[in-house]
Formats: sequence, C-alpha cells, structure tokens
Amino acid sequence: MKTLSLKTMTCLVAATMMMSSCRKNNSQEVAPEKGLDGKMLAELLDSKAPKFEHFSIDAAAGGVITTTKGTKFTVPANVFMTAAGAPVTGAVDISIKEMREVSDMILSDKPTMTANGQMLVSFGEFFVRATQNKQDLSLRPNNDPGRGGIRVQVPAKPADNVINGVKEIPMWNGDTTLTFTQHGFNYINQPVTITTQQTVAKGVLWNQIQSSYALFNSTNGTMDFRLDSLIRWINCDGLAAMPNPKTTVMAYFTNHFNTETSASYGGEQPSMLFFKPKNFNTLVKFYNVILTPPAGKEGFHSYQTSIPVGLEGTFLAISAVGGQFYAEQKTTTIGTPAAGDNYTTVSFNLQPVDAAALVALITSMNSK
Repeated sequence: MKTLSLKTMTCLVAATMMMSSCRKNNSQEVAPEKGLDGKMLAELLDSKAPKFEHFSIDAAAGGVITTTKGTKFTVPANVFMTAAGAPVTGAVDISIKEMREVSDMILSDKPTMTANGQMLVSFGEFFVRATQNKQDLSLRPNNDPGRGGIRVQVPAKPADNVINGVKEIPMWNGDTTLTFTQHGFNYINQPVTITTQQTVAKGVLWNQIQSSYALFNSTNGTMDFRLDSLIRWINCDGLAAMPNPKTTVMAYFTNHFNTETSASYGGEQPSMLFFKPKNFNTLVKFYNVILTPPAGKEGFHSYQTSIPVGLEGTFLAISAVGGQFYAEQKTTTIGTPAAGDNYTTVSFNLQPVDAAALVALITSMNSK
C-alpha cells in the first residue's frame, strides 16, 4: 500500500479547501438574495408616500387643527386620557396621516375595497395618533354627550358615483395586519401558543363600522364625521354605484412578472397591479396571484365576479426584476367574457422605467 507523505497530504487538504471555497463563492454569485426586488420597490413607494403631519394642542383647552390638505380636526377640551384612564392636561402631540388621492393610495398600498372585494368611492383615509411624553393616549368616551370624539371636516363635493346618491357615507375601520395563532408543543412536550402578525397582501382590510356615518355638509362643502378612537386607519367611503353584471378579470403580465410575488404574502411585493375606474376616486388592487400559469400568463386575478362589464378604467402594472423597474399604464374597458368562459382578460407588456418615470406614472393615475 502506498503511503502519502505528510507534505503531500497537506497539499491535498489545502487544494480541497481551495476548491470548496471557490464553489461556495460561485454559488453566492449565481444565487442572489431573495426579496431584494420587492424591497427596492417598497422603499421607492414608501419614500414618496404621504408622511405624518405633526401638531401640538393644549389638552385642557382643545382647539382646531388644519392639515395641509385642508381637513379640519376640532379637538374638544379634556378629550384625552391615559392608558390607565386618567384625564390628560398640558401639551399633547398629534400626528395625522391623510390620503385623499389615488396616487397616495398606491404609494401607501391602501386601496379602496371592502373586505369582500366591493369597490369604494373614497372621501379620505386617515390615521391619527396622540401622545404625551411618548406615551400613546386615547379618547374619553362620550366626552360630548351624543356627539363624542374629535370632529373631522374633509373638503368634498357631492358624490355622484356613490350608490343611490346617498349623503350618509359609511365609516370604515382599516386593519393592515392579520394575526395568526399557532398551537403546538415545545421540546419538553408542554403546550405552547405562538401568535404572530403578517402584513395584509391587499394592503388594508376595510370593514364597515356599524351605525357610524359621515354626512355631506352642502353649506361649507365638507364631509363631516366624528373620530371616536385613535391609532387605527379609518375612512369615509361610499359603495360605488356600478349596476352592470360583474365578471372576473384575469390580468396577464406577458413579461417581467417577478415570480417571487407568489411567495410574498404582503408588504414587499416585487410585482403589483392597480386599477382605477374612470371618474371614480376608487383604487382596486389585484393581489390574487394566478397559480400554475403557462408562459406569458403570469399575473393576478380580481375577486370572483367583482368587476363590472363595460367599466372603463386605467390599470397600472408594476414590477421590479433584477434591480430594474418595469411598468405599463393601460386604459381599457372591461369586456364581456368569451362564450363558455367565466372571466375576461387584459394583458400587459411592461417596459423598463426609472424611479422618476414610475413615480410620474403613479401620480398621473389621479386624473384617469
């Protein structure tokens, strides 16, 4: 049997280590980290999305706050309380984020759909927080008998496209995360419950607040409602008047669909699709990914039988693939399904765009 010298064995080990190291580095180069495209798109949208406006008010005196968009918040005296229920005095910091245009909704991923996919005509989406010494405050219940909370007056005009032309507009709560509870056992077979939260793929879940409405004030041209809680998304949206028969829309990205989207259940999605019906302040997000598609048929589909046939509107398809943005804006009319089909289709041919051009496309959706 041939015996290798110590010197020979050392060389062989060193060579093996070099080869192993090379293989590892090559592997890293050909398999880029997942999620980078979704993160790049999310960071761009977030950088251009509406930011919080900050105000200070005397809790004992109350007062009126007016945002840059002209919305007025009338804060009653002594309306705030601590987490322990104690009344608050002194200066209170109030932060308000407000969205009234479709572009803001795209940038913030806050479309106007009910939890079951019905379209809403929006008069504004709001998030309000009050703090003192960095501690969150809440509103005292029934501070103003029969009309408690903070009065909000949103500049508006009569909603011709709200169902039945009603002037009482429903109020909606918005959740941006889903809570999941998992039950199991630990390493010593003791029962364990783990609760986690996950970003909602549709951007936000809007659920109607029962017996709560905004009223159109024709005298001063505002939509008026009462804010009775803080630290949650809230809006005043009416159901869109769209009586035509409904269909399911299959939206095909013929190119540049990022396949990581199917594994991204919320937050940083590398491919996105939005639809704005003409003359409606409404934004629909297509977030249901088409499963097992053939080549050229990747993309999204709407809620089942939710989009009116004959509805004219504008789509905005967006993708980030390999560090490059792609997009197409397409105005079309929702067609009647072909004979024997229970769906209609729309296809997109996305083209490369830079960040500035993508933001410009998003902004232009306001006028569609």
